[in-house]
Amino acid sequence: MKRLLRWIFSIPLALLLYALLLLLGSISLAWNLVAMLLYPMLPARVGRSLGRRVIAFAYRSFWATASAFGMMRIDASCLDALRDERGVIFVANHPTMLDALLLVARLPRSACIMKADLMRNIFLGAGARLARYIRNDSARTMVRLAVEDLKNGGQLVIFPEGTRTVTPPLNAFRPGVTLIAKLAQAPIQTVFIETDSPYLGKGWPLWRVPPLPIVFRLRLGQRFAPQHDSDALLHEIEQYFRHPLEQRASDAQPACQTSRAPTLS
Repeated sequence: MKRLLRWIFSIPLALLLYALLLLLGSISLAWNLVAMLLYPMLPARVGRSLGRRVIAFAYRSFWATASAFGMMRIDASCLDALRDERGVIFVANHPTMLDALLLVARLPRSACIMKADLMRNIFLGAGARLARYIRNDSARTMVRLAVEDLKNGGQLVIFPEGTRTVTPPLNAFRPGVTLIAKLAQAPIQTVFIETDSPYLGKGWPLWRVPPLPIVFRLRLGQRFAPQHDSDALLHEIEQYFRHPLEQRASDAQPACQTSRAPTLS
């Protein structure tokens, strides 16, 4: 009976979460139809700036709406002071599918490195092409485009784990980010993404409702200067991330939970 009541009381929250996701999908689809028309008409520089700012505004509006309805608690204000800084690489850990949306919402100059198949996605592809986001299907082309973008005053958002965290607290870092930093002579700003929610982590399906509200906190870490030995710098940054994440995991107490609504699952 207790489980049944818990399930019944969760239904309104589930419907609200699905409605918010549907809203995000509708906004993305509408903008991609517009971006498809604008892409051949606008100069690359204008399209890049417009595309990135619209994406940032859409995601920030989504987060604000989700927070207003009590579905999310998000603290990403640490990024606001860096929103207009040119030629910076933002490197973050990658616990959930929502991480890129969190960073891009606060960094309207930023580009993401995206999987090639996402560039063909009906909800993302046209907008990403207009914003000149960078495909990862060719390592050489990816590095070249990222370096050009940074030298032209853009920002770059990279998750060196390459995918959402599979082996907590952190996957092994993949090469690339420190080479880009060296070639572009761009600093690497580390960002720690903290969440106590499993939602859209590796293996968590979109339809499964998590405990609510979903809590995210972003905080700035150390800024690293580019180095001649990019492999050594990559190892240094990975260890810098790994230590505090492992420490927080070992310090965590299962009984210490934020006040949440129940989950359907």
